[in-house]
Amino acid sequence: MKRYLCDVCGLIYDEAEGIPDEGIAPGTLLEDIPDDWVCPDCGATKSAFILID
Repeated sequence: MKRYLCDVCGLIYDEAEGIPDEGIAPGTLLEDIPDDWVCPDCGATKSAFILID
């Protein structure tokens, strides 16, 4: 599992944790999230997330 950083607001998306409040189950890979998904904190597009580890 990988972690990604929103380069707009700094939110970290951890694939192992998901974002259950947003309907993204733990274990969901970033590539499996729909392309129209946006950062729940700032509204940035999925392409704003960069791999951090």
